[in-house]
Amino acid sequence: MGYVNKVILLGNLGRDPEIRQLPSGQNVASFTVATTENYTSKTGERIKQTEWHRITAFGRLADIAGKYLHKGKQVYIEGKLRTRQWEDNNNQKHTTTEIVALTIQLIGQANQNASTGEDIVEPLSEPIIDDSSSSSPDDDVPF
Repeated sequence: MGYVNKVILLGNLGRDPEIRQLPSGQNVASFTVATTENYTSKTGERIKQTEWHRITAFGRLADIAGKYLHKGKQVYIEGKLRTRQWEDNNNQKHTTTEIVALTIQLIGQANQNASTGEDIVEPLSEPIIDDSSSSSPDDDVPF
């Protein structure tokens, strides 16, 4: 039996991506996306609930995120959930759940470089997919 680990988000960037480099030389982008749900409570009160999601992108996708994504931009993300644990310098254990982005697509009007006002030349109307980490043992199954 196969498994599915897929997340789809449509939201707004909470901050500009932070780009860092792994010891292997591969770039990693970290940023947050906010999704908001509006609903009416049983008492008739309108409720606005915002959920914040941690996003991580690797390689070429990280480079593109660093170049084109900016705080407040609306973005479509497809990825997978990953929970990881680590220990800080004070031997405190930490756990986080994040979404590893496999597809990033900007949504909305024509995009401009915030610093120069120039139109972005590289179109992002097609999803950008970084499938380098998506292989699994089931990839050889013909159905």
